Amino acid sequence: MLDFTSALYLGFEHASWNLPGWPQLTLGKPGALEALPGTVQAQEQLAALTGCERVLLGSSTLHLFCDLFAMLATRNVAIWVDDAAYPIARWGTDRAAASGVCVRTFPAHDAAALRKALRGSHDARPVIVTDGFCPIRGTPAPLSEYAVSVEDAGGLLIVDDTQALGVLGRKPSSLDPYGNGGGGSLRHSNLRHSRTVVVSSLAKAFGVPVAMIGGSRSLMGEFRENSASLVHCSPPSAASMAAALRALEMNRRWGDGLRRRLATHVSRFRQAVPDLVVAGSLFPVQPLKFPAQVDTRALHAALTRQGVRSILHRDPGDGRPRISFVFTARHGIEEIDQAARILASAGARIRRKAKGVGGNVSRTR
Repeated sequence: MLDFTSALYLGFEHASWNLPGWPQLTLGKPGALEALPGTVQAQEQLAALTGCERVLLGSSTLHLFCDLFAMLATRNVAIWVDDAAYPIARWGTDRAAASGVCVRTFPAHDAAALRKALRGSHDARPVIVTDGFCPIRGTPAPLSEYAVSVEDAGGLLIVDDTQALGVLGRKPSSLDPYGNGGGGSLRHSNLRHSRTVVVSSLAKAFGVPVAMIGGSRSLMGEFRENSASLVHCSPPSAASMAAALRALEMNRRWGDGLRRRLATHVSRFRQAVPDLVVAGSLFPVQPLKFPAQVDTRALHAALTRQGVRSILHRDPGDGRPRISFVFTARHGIEEIDQAARILASAGARIRRKAKGVGGNVSRTR
């Protein structure tokens, strides 16, 4: 089976025999009392990687977002959510909304619409919530423009950078289309801004179930003082901390080469099926486009029967089913070529069917 469903973009796997031993899996104490060995080291390395003054770790982005928005709910803020934002960040804003904070949305990646909305809202400091990169749209958020908006109004920019961390980095070029280092969207856009907070999971490119929150030293100090998760929840386990340190070391040694390999894989796939891919994006998540008449679920089932696993999901805009292929540095060229041939063959049948010439893929009902 050819599998294009894993978001372990760099191909990092952390088998137990590749990790050092640990005397205790957990300390039985909340993170507010004592940190596991390696925690401070990982936080410092992530701060240097992402360009944040200070980074703190948590068990998940959900924990971090809930704590962050609970803290912000005590202040005079209004929250503006980019329509492209991932659901977990939105779940955090729900906590603020339950406390009476005004939460609004604005069109995806539309900095002009946001500026216009902010001009009519002067009663509270704006908090803008966005993904650093939206894989389905295939575009980065206009972070620099968002940062100007919050700077002018004394607000805050919150970036969910789970997709970009480990993939995007400094100084993208034709040789390194993702950039160097893998530090994420702030590095990719060359943005250093004291009113920006980054929340990311390491579970995708780095393959580790640990989350980070980063920002200015002062704001992260306030977060630590107000975090309920640090008091009431267990911190990441010793196994997760060992894997995080290993992933960061692997990224330093081999990350740029793996990112080049990954970009080559995506480019090869796009060149093989140019009529089926969305224009412009080399990100390892590749959503496909088909004629409106195509029964996408039937096509997904047909691909599976032919030995190609892909992701069937809903379009966040219109709710219609879509198919995406996800690439990692572990894929082989022969796997990509074979999957592209199968997909191209299915695509040809789809086009014939859409034109009414024939084929065996049923139309949408």
